Amino acid sequence: MPRPTGNVRLKAARVAAGFNSQQHLADALTRHAKEMGVRGLSIGVRQVRRWESDNPPWPQPDCQRVLAHLLGQNMETLGFTPPWGSDVSQHAESTRRAPAPRATTAPGRATLPRKVAVTRQPSTAGADFMAVTRSHRRLYWSVEPAELHPAVVAHATLGCALLPETTDSTRREVATAMAETYLLAGRIEFFDLREPTTANDTLLLALQAAGEADDALLGSAIIAHMAFVPGWVADRDGALERMTAARTYARRVPASAEFLAWLDAVEAECETRSGNTRTALHLLGHAEDVLAAGNVSPSPEWLDWFSPARLAAFKGNTQMIAGHIPQARESLLHALTTMTPAEDKQRSVVYGDLAAVEATSGNPEQACEYAGKALDQLAVTWYATGMDRVREVRRALAPHQTERCVRDLDDRLYDWSTTLSALGR
Repeated sequence: MPRPTGNVRLKAARVAAGFNSQQHLADALTRHAKEMGVRGLSIGVRQVRRWESDNPPWPQPDCQRVLAHLLGQNMETLGFTPPWGSDVSQHAESTRRAPAPRATTAPGRATLPRKVAVTRQPSTAGADFMAVTRSHRRLYWSVEPAELHPAVVAHATLGCALLPETTDSTRREVATAMAETYLLAGRIEFFDLREPTTANDTLLLALQAAGEADDALLGSAIIAHMAFVPGWVADRDGALERMTAARTYARRVPASAEFLAWLDAVEAECETRSGNTRTALHLLGHAEDVLAAGNVSPSPEWLDWFSPARLAAFKGNTQMIAGHIPQARESLLHALTTMTPAEDKQRSVVYGDLAAVEATSGNPEQACEYAGKALDQLAVTWYATGMDRVREVRRALAPHQTERCVRDLDDRLYDWSTTLSALGR
């Protein structure tokens, strides 16, 4: 007689609760979510099928709440294993002294250890782990991304090992630091290494850790970053669905004006890439109004990627794409002059956009000057997004490629150092 396959624990709990099919359970979960006050959660049979597969994915936090409440069992009893390992003591395994299995991934990706907690970390472990997370956050703005990334991923992996060994507030602190660490790794993968698929997977791990910490604002930030993945390939529906989720999470806790304005800016970026510049400009205007109204709640310390100057940069890029050239020039120059030294990494993008404005205006010499300044900044702080802007400008300068300024730009764009650096990434 063949042995049953898949997540037999969830299957057994489903049948025991009176749901004879996966469709019945999916419908019941959707209804139960509304009864619990979990808005906007709809679970389909395809999702239940994945949960009952051989390797069920760790459910999203809201799905966990509804699933556990409806079936009356915790997630591990239902056959799910969190990415940071099981907290449930496995007496048989410990008796056999079997080594803990490790989930492996592609080279350069995080390894998520599944280990049985046999010791407890002291209460200082959370603060110590978070201290390294803070250091990585600051180092991102000055260290070569490809060099920082392995250290960030290794730190996240350490968090996976620590989490089962902590309890209460220490556990929440470790989970919060893990979420921020995975978020930083995902940002590097998306914006610096140009690996959107890998970034999406990493950001999902960040969201899982944020759910473990029950940090809705950090969860909102992670989901908004995930919106960039479909947004940059003009998948408007996919991006807006994620932005709706991000805004829903942000409503659950007090959010600062900076954070809410940043959500507008992210959605505006996605709309711009889908060709909806009018909608994007409306969102950016709303973001300016939100910032002008001032803060009621303080911004979290990890929100170091947004400021009024960054908002002006977002606006200038959208205005340029919309064909509002004088306004774009004004916004970008304002961004450039109001950026702090801590925001130098972003200057390459602003210089690139200013170069594009001048190229569109028929000023090749000024465009090349700004493109050269972008390359100067990239030599100090590499940023793949900034290099993309320079390449776009060079393509726009094709009608002027015989002019001396464009040839000089080519000499810089394709010198040994820049060429090897770009191709190596």
